Amino acid sequence: MSRKVCMLVAEHPFLDSRIFKREAKSLLKLGYDVTLIVPRKDGYLFDIDGTPLKDKFTTKTFTYEGITIVTYDFEESRAPLSKVVAPVSQWEIGFNNPLTELGIQQDADIYHVHEYLSLFAGIGVKRLLKQRNKKVKLIYDSHELTPDPFDSRNHVNHRNNLKEKLLVMLKEVDQIITISHSIKSWFLSQDPTFSVEVIYNSHPLAKNYQTKEFTGNGLIACYEGNIDYKRGSKNKIIQITEQCATSIDFQFKIIGGTRFGETFELPNHVRDKIKLTGWVDYYSISQHMKDVEIGWIDYEELNTSLNRSYAMPNKFFSFLNNGVPIVVNQCHEMESFLRTHRCGLVINKKHATASDYAEAMLYLASNKKMLKQMSLNARKVMEEIYCWEKMENRLKNVYHRLIP
Repeated sequence: MSRKVCMLVAEHPFLDSRIFKREAKSLLKLGYDVTLIVPRKDGYLFDIDGTPLKDKFTTKTFTYEGITIVTYDFEESRAPLSKVVAPVSQWEIGFNNPLTELGIQQDADIYHVHEYLSLFAGIGVKRLLKQRNKKVKLIYDSHELTPDPFDSRNHVNHRNNLKEKLLVMLKEVDQIITISHSIKSWFLSQDPTFSVEVIYNSHPLAKNYQTKEFTGNGLIACYEGNIDYKRGSKNKIIQITEQCATSIDFQFKIIGGTRFGETFELPNHVRDKIKLTGWVDYYSISQHMKDVEIGWIDYEELNTSLNRSYAMPNKFFSFLNNGVPIVVNQCHEMESFLRTHRCGLVINKKHATASDYAEAMLYLASNKKMLKQMSLNARKVMEEIYCWEKMENRLKNVYHRLIP
């Protein structure tokens, strides 16, 4: 009889690339019985860009690609889950929430949670099942550094309270997984006894990969993922395009873009220079990157976010997977990686302007031999160290340590 894994999700879409496409699918392949408990917003599941899925996945429970999906109302869960900030003695009230209750009903062997609030729900599951004489294992998969020690949106007292409650919960966690060595180091700085494993936001190796030649005088840059004011600024994309297009044949491709309810209106003078693919199927990203020569990542306001400085986002590995060198501002973790493996260019500024990026891209456009070597390095490091196939082995070992 296979071991049962139950993933608790408080905020992510159920088709999230890390949660569903990689971890859940890998665990299923490794022989586990996998269930995801995921939120509906306003009655509907939602796509990766926030679009409500009104014409499919409408039943409360269903099976998709071999994985059981159990759903609950997002709105109904918020108030009780927010009890995490209350004194620990009052937490039992907060455990009376749909996510914890449905988790208990699954009677799983391992519970794998993905956010701060789903961690609270998982603590409730573990405690309440223990009262019924069932011992389960709990994994906290920290996609981000939460609470962010630098986040000025929350008052310092609130941040301290969130951190205090996090450390209380982590005492009951059997394994922490996170997405970068910097975040792992932060956890260990809080308590060296924590068991922490890094499983990167990698992708399975792109199939039918062909080495890029970097011929011609032009350049195709790319941004992948969500566009918002702290990453993937619309204004910067337009300004980079304007400046580069005055010197070379320049194109900027955006794979993904704005979220549900938002738009990206292109000025007339750059409409033939900026290509919006919209949100594409996860497995077709490589096809869209066949002609891409530079990947652009820009995280703003690093002085108010340690999390962004420590980030290793999906797009980072998506570029490397397809042999695309990366241009990024001075984000600590990505900077260290690119300098170590020589597969991109780091702007030596935390607050890089559009002109800084345009200058860097024009420099690389005039040094195609260097660009090609960076491309070869990017693909090689994915093949040898960082592809999802390697990360899947790490995930397998984590689970085997918990339940041999």
